[in-house]
Amino acid sequence: MTADIHSAPAARPAMGNFERYLSLWVALCIVAGIALGHLVPGLFKAIAAAEVAQVNLPVAVLIWLMIVPMLLKIDLGALGQVKEHWRGIGVTLFINWAVKPFSMALLGTLFVGHIFAPLLPQEQISSYIAGLILLAAAPCTAMVFVWSNLCEGEPHYTLSQVALNDLIMVFAFAPIVGLLLGVASITVPWGTLLLSVLLYIVIPVVAAQLWRRSLLAAGGEPALTRVLGRIQPVSLLALLTTLVLLFGFQGERILAQPLVILLLAVPILIQVYFNAGLAYWLSRRFGVAWCVAAPAALIGASNFFELAVAAAISLFGLGSGAALATVVGVLVEVPVMLSVVRIVKATKPWYEGRAET
Repeated sequence: MTADIHSAPAARPAMGNFERYLSLWVALCIVAGIALGHLVPGLFKAIAAAEVAQVNLPVAVLIWLMIVPMLLKIDLGALGQVKEHWRGIGVTLFINWAVKPFSMALLGTLFVGHIFAPLLPQEQISSYIAGLILLAAAPCTAMVFVWSNLCEGEPHYTLSQVALNDLIMVFAFAPIVGLLLGVASITVPWGTLLLSVLLYIVIPVVAAQLWRRSLLAAGGEPALTRVLGRIQPVSLLALLTTLVLLFGFQGERILAQPLVILLLAVPILIQVYFNAGLAYWLSRRFGVAWCVAAPAALIGASNFFELAVAAAISLFGLGSGAALATVVGVLVEVPVMLSVVRIVKATKPWYEGRAET
């Protein structure tokens, strides 16, 4: 087998102090979000109310700021080359659709249904498990652009993989959820799904391509490189602001039910690391380039939490255990995915040290 395991984008400049201590800023933002959510709940409730089809508009704007650096790097004319990374696409599809929903069903039943059952409200246990399954049944649409950018992933692969997952999601989400929950009829929150695709893929891709073309026309690659260097800190600030908002939205709930939230986070954490690790290992086994394997691990582990929250509310109600479980997924998503980014970057020498066969 001829491996493309060593192909990667050009090296980037060394990290600045802001990026180097990102874990510290994340921890501080989590604490700040919980504290502010408790101290000024009215402000966060007002921001949380600015939503359409369970998609929060202020958070959507912040996500745009986060994903623009990745999207500016994409040359649509080069998308045809993504077929060279067919092994990475195959690994990610396998993890997202054949492993992730079923592994979460197993982990949720094991931990919530048995190990932690004596510590949880008995009447909510089945609802908690359902929420965890909903969380894992659809791969992320927006934040994976952020994770891919942070781990120096191949941007054309990332865009193609996300678009393919969204297409499969339209047909596969309801049958998979129905099978695992034992529900004959699943109401797919089409408004949330379609609006998310529009907000997180169509609009930012079009806007980024128009901006990219104007930069290249005005000053060529040097102009594009300068702009990317300037907006990278803005992207990270948007990420940290999103963390403050997400934890602020749930500040009162976190303080009211800390044990329940902690216990529900356990299967989510195990599921993320298991699926990311499996995707990363399979990519290495099949000779996938690291710049594809890194985002493949992140896409394989991430969750489409807006869709999960909307589906949980429509199926079980706003105050249900299922809705709470999906919210825990929202809280866990950013910190744990940042840790996966650190792991895949730290293991790049090991990954590329595999002997070619």
